[in-house]
This record gives sequence, C-alpha cells and structure tokens, in this order.
Amino acid sequence: MQIYDRVYPDSRNLATTVYGRTTLVVPSSFAMDYVRLTRTNTMPDMETFDDVVVTTTNTLPVALSAELPEIKLFGRWNCDDVQVNDMSLQDYIAVKEKNAKYLPHSAGRYAAKRFRKAQCPIVERLTNSLMMHGRNNGKKLMAVRIVKHAFEIIHLLTGDNPLQVLVTAIINSGPREDSTRIGRAGTVRRQAVDVSPLRRVNQAIWLLCTGAREAAFRNIKTIAECLADELINAAKGSSNSYAIKKKDELERVAKSNR
Repeated sequence: MQIYDRVYPDSRNLATTVYGRTTLVVPSSFAMDYVRLTRTNTMPDMETFDDVVVTTTNTLPVALSAELPEIKLFGRWNCDDVQVNDMSLQDYIAVKEKNAKYLPHSAGRYAAKRFRKAQCPIVERLTNSLMMHGRNNGKKLMAVRIVKHAFEIIHLLTGDNPLQVLVTAIINSGPREDSTRIGRAGTVRRQAVDVSPLRRVNQAIWLLCTGAREAAFRNIKTIAECLADELINAAKGSSNSYAIKKKDELERVAKSNR
C-alpha cells in the first residue's frame, strides 16, 4: 500500500469487510495503477482485496456502508408500505424503490422526452402542479412546504401514511372515460373514448391541485389545509371533493355520447 498511501493517506479507511469479503473503494484515477501493480506483483507488500469498486469521480467517498438507510419522505413517512391497488396505474405512479425520495425536489428533466414524466416521483408531480398560474411559477420551495404541511395534517386527521392517501386519491380522481370532438367543416359531434393510464394520473393531479387552489382562494383556511381536505375526501371517494365531482361529471357526459 506504499504508493496508494502516498497519494491518498487515508486509504485504509476505504477498505471494509462485508460478509467475509474485503472491498476496496478506488477512485477512477488510481484504478488502472492498482490493477497493473497487483497483476505484475511489483508490490509484494501490497494488500489484496476480494472486490475493487471503482468510483466514477476522482474524489474519495466518505464511507462505504454495508446497508443503505431507509428512505423516508421528509424523514417521516416510509414509501415501501404504499400500495397501488389499480393495476393499470402501477407503472405510472412512481412512489417506491428507486423513486423513493427524501424531498420532492430532484431537479430532473422529465419534460425533455415523451412519457419520461411517468418516472417522476408522484409527490414531486403534485408539488410541481401546485406552481400553476404565472404568479406561482418557480416557487418550488413554497410548494414543497405546502405539501409537507398538508401531509402532516393528513397524518394527524387520519393516522394513515399520507403517501397512501395521495395514491388512493389519484386512483379515485382519474376519469376512466372522456369525450372528444369528431368531425370537420362545421359538423362536429362528441364521441366517448377511453382514457390512457398516464392521462388519468395527469388529470387526477390537475383536478386535486385545482380543487385545493379554488378552495383556498378568499378563504381563511390555508392552501395546505385545503389540499389536505381535498386529498382526504378524494381518497374516501366523497362528493365533497372537487376532483371527484369533476370526474363524475366527465364520465357522465362521456356516457351520454357513447
């Protein structure tokens, strides 16, 4: 370890033993030198390791942990317990595994390519939808604060995981059937059509945020309280929810145009 210690003095802190295998984390600038010196046996006093992990940058990692910590939204709510009960929406509501985040702010370019926004964490999509209308554009920290406050209210009122309440509200608020315009040159009629899963999620988020925004307008209640009420009512399927009322209206119009 002489050369390695001369370049990176704290190199021994980067070797960890997990399940009986010793792993060394090597920055990419030193990886080829390590492999060459080990293969040619030019350094007999150099320690040998079972695995060598090469980092993509030239900076040394702070530590190599055996287990990843549990990711909880806002440090409070676990994402792994959330169930998406609608089979058609499981691929479009990103809430578990790699989509679990500490904060709904990933700065991802989800609009750069078609359908990429389906991979955006669902809480971040809700946060982004709160920033509608010109005066609210770009105020992401304010939107994150509103969502966090709303989730705390939901947890106090229901005792459930707010993420589960949000997912259930989106499933209940997305219209399954809608009507479109068909015809040209003056003769236009409405035709009932099925709604794709991605559009169901898009429309549900839009309806939930619109309902919360309209309820908070010229009202003593804050938008966080209105958003919490909207999500709770939508998760129950209650007609007090703006999103549920709009969904029923869209489906009723579509049924008459079959």
